[in-house]
Formats: sequence, structure tokens, C-alpha cells
Amino acid sequence: VHDDEDAAVNRIALGLCTFTLAVALGAVLLLPFSIISNEVLLSFPHNYYIQWLNGSLVHGLWNLVFLFSNLSLVFLMPFAYFFTESEGFAGSKKGIMARVYETSVVLLLLTLLVLGMVWCARCQQPDPAVSTDLWEYYLPYLYSCISLFGVLLLLCESWGVPT
Repeated sequence: VHDDEDAAVNRIALGLCTFTLAVALGAVLLLPFSIISNEVLLSFPHNYYIQWLNGSLVHGLWNLVFLFSNLSLVFLMPFAYFFTESEGFAGSKKGIMARVYETSVVLLLLTLLVLGMVWCARCQQPDPAVSTDLWEYYLPYLYSCISLFGVLLLLCESWGVPT
């Protein structure tokens, strides 16, 4: 019974990671699709059969990919990781739902921790204009630096450079 439960947990985590990979692939292929559809529309402006390739479609696809990539990055991938590592709360019945409850609580606590740190960082700024700059400039800059560091670390790891 324990092996069946672990197999089900691994299938669920694999499904979440597969969805995230599909979203990432869609994000990568959306820019060439946007460029090609724009060029086709400019080449054949009055063709009835390609009028569905309009800006509204491409804009809607960009919004969906942005939404699902953020959802995957912030919720689905951490949920998949915590779900494979969970065992259920002590004293509760064993099963998939016990693991879902533990994972949800851990993810909620992690979310509260991150939001609390951001709130404390924002409260350290005495001037409201500087606080606005924190949201508009410093946090995206910090996100870019962390992403760059992660990519460099991944490249060093794949090239066999000791870290």
C-alpha cells in the first residue's frame, strides 16, 4: 500500500512538472509565433483565411502564458516538491490527502514568510516615493539578479565546474 501511495504521489508531481514544462515551451515558442504571424498578416492583409492571426489572439496568448508561468513558478513547482517530500502530519491517517494537507500548510507558511519579508523591507523605507520605487524598480531588479545567478549556477553545474 505504501508503494502505491508513493507511485501516485510521483505521478501527480510528474504531471505538475510536465504542465510546467509545457508552459515553458509555450513561452519559448510564443515569440517566434508572434513574429511569424505578424509577417504573414503584413504579407497578406486581405486574405480571409488568415484573419484569425490578429493582435488580439497574440495578446491573449501572451497574457495566458504570463499567467500560467507565474502560477507554475510560484505555486505548482513548490507544491510538487513539497508534495513528494511530505508524509502527512504526525498522528493523522496516512494517504494522499494527508500529504496534500501537509503540503498546503507548508506552502501557505512559506508564502506568509516571503510576504512578511517583503512587507518588512517595504516598511523600512520612510519615504512613500522610495517605497513605490521598491515595488517598481528594486524587486524586478532583484528578481533578475537571482535569475541570472541561478542560470550561471546551472551552467557551472552542467559544465562540471566545482561550485
